[in-house]
Amino acid sequence: MWHNFRMPSKSRAEHEPLVVTKNLCRTYGRIRALQNLNLSLRRGEILGLLGPNGAGKTTAIHILLGLLAATSGEASVLGLSPFKERHQIAKRVNFSSAYVQLPSNLKVMENLTLYAKLYGVPNSPSKIQELLELFEITHLRNRITGSLSAGEKTRLGLIKCLLNDPLLLLLDEPTVSLDPEMADTVRKILKRIQRERNMGILYTSHNMPEVQEMCDRILFIHQGRTITEGLPGDILKAFESQTLEQVFIKIVRSGDLISP
Repeated sequence: MWHNFRMPSKSRAEHEPLVVTKNLCRTYGRIRALQNLNLSLRRGEILGLLGPNGAGKTTAIHILLGLLAATSGEASVLGLSPFKERHQIAKRVNFSSAYVQLPSNLKVMENLTLYAKLYGVPNSPSKIQELLELFEITHLRNRITGSLSAGEKTRLGLIKCLLNDPLLLLLDEPTVSLDPEMADTVRKILKRIQRERNMGILYTSHNMPEVQEMCDRILFIHQGRTITEGLPGDILKAFESQTLEQVFIKIVRSGDLISP
């Protein structure tokens, strides 16, 4: 049941750039969290932003969300500055992370109603009900959020991030707490919604088979630097590897700059 969701305006270009960064840098004293990150994400595309812990992925996401200012370089989200025009962008962007929880003392329905009001969601009770059914947690609507399992909280976070029909989704490890069957279900849901709405998704994950299934393009960063970027198949050829997991291990162990 997805008929109540607004479709994007036909006047927008089919592959309009949603995110562009140019030589984006962020330093903390002598530590370079990001070094000259150049990234582009179009509508209708899922871009995997990959790298080991500490690679700079979270820093990049925080800059795109307007939570952190870049030290140098440029970032544009929906054609606007995420740091200076954050409130304008927020209406059309959303974010979900398995590591960021909704208020634990509120019931599931209270949390979703609160965020629906913040986003100005029309006909919110119907929208919430559709999403609860889609992610199979309708029976939890009156449960206190803090009492949910990790996987249930993950699904709740995904519902929250879809409430405002975003043009751009930033997803950080969206299936990390889910069992294999539910993770497969969630991936199928996300792909379906992404296709129906011609949505752009920036996707981070350490699950390389999942990345290979979900992402149209991938960008590996390590120690703040871009290591390689391109189509999954091209990157496999460039690194003479059979799987992205093998590529990931090679990048972490060598850090060599290779571009297919």
